[in-house]
Amino acid sequence: MYIREIELREIRLPLVHFFETSFGRTTERRILLARIIDKDGAEGWGECTAGEGPFYSDEWTAGAWATLKEFLAPMVVGRAVESAGRVTSLMKPVRGHRMAKATIETACWEVEAKQAGVPLWKHLGGVQTEIPCGVSIGIQDTPEALLEKIDRELEAGYQRIKIKIKPGWDVNIIERVRRSFPDIRLMGDANSAYTLSDVPLFRQLDRFDLMMLEQPLAHNDIFDHAELQKQIKTPVCLDESIHSGEDARHAIALGSCRIINVKLGRVGGHAEAKRVERVCRENNIPVWCGGMLESGVGRAHNIAMATLPGFTLPGDVSASSRYWAEDIIEPPVTVTAQGTIVVPEKPGLGFGVNMSRIDSLTVRKERIVRKSCPSENDRSSIFQ
Repeated sequence: MYIREIELREIRLPLVHFFETSFGRTTERRILLARIIDKDGAEGWGECTAGEGPFYSDEWTAGAWATLKEFLAPMVVGRAVESAGRVTSLMKPVRGHRMAKATIETACWEVEAKQAGVPLWKHLGGVQTEIPCGVSIGIQDTPEALLEKIDRELEAGYQRIKIKIKPGWDVNIIERVRRSFPDIRLMGDANSAYTLSDVPLFRQLDRFDLMMLEQPLAHNDIFDHAELQKQIKTPVCLDESIHSGEDARHAIALGSCRIINVKLGRVGGHAEAKRVERVCRENNIPVWCGGMLESGVGRAHNIAMATLPGFTLPGDVSASSRYWAEDIIEPPVTVTAQGTIVVPEKPGLGFGVNMSRIDSLTVRKERIVRKSCPSENDRSSIFQ
């Protein structure tokens, strides 16, 4: 693969309904997109899943834009690489910044899938032609509003309900949900809002038969989570703590979790997501695909990843209409009445990109190109 050009864009995409976690409330997404064009004109799209502020992780939209424009894109444009899975090696001099790196890496995987004439999910090694779907429901203004949203999502067929929790919006809320919906697959996502001193609270949650508690303790911890898992019956699921296959292996060895959530941006792209999935599958730890309020581009990449064999639990990949009045892909992602997504069969992501829609949402863009074929070690590039 020879990467001839990279186009970066920032779009502003308003949510149809605010989404609130323990970090705060989001009403509009600032989303970075990368379009990769290879020497033969094949193109692929990637999405940066960083949030508007450095709360979920230390990456954020404005910082990711600078990192992509000034460092990562110049490291890969005009360079030849043997495969999409090796693209990250070109960006190795930059430490961290996995979400920014994944923006480029995932786009390269789509280019490669198109070159091979196959759907991205098959190119990744996926085996599932239909993936089970759940929903993530943010903190609401009232418990009644939460119950109403859950009822609506269940009517739409979703197989699992995840609700965000935080101190003061936890035991009583989950109790009310369980009372109203005694048989649903239910989980709570704490986004690191608690400490080990809250073990008595988590023991109270044991009585509600939750599928899992997602990342209840510190975002960078696997040791306290191991202690917590020893003291409660509910499975702990790690999210923010897992950035690599090595992290997954260490957490599993320590007994820090019984389930792992995989997010493409958090682990740095498809190649590392495949490593995490393999480590978990070999250790009988189920994985599922987490969401980051992605547009259709990121959502399509999530669909492809979630077809890997280790993804056995319903993920956060849901219909475009849950988030956007109009998505940036065609057709939008839809969910069957049984709460599944049928994976596309067209080469690449399997969805078309609506350029007129993207153009209307774009607030800035940058093209990074080569004037001529560089030497192997030449990283210079030209911004236009």
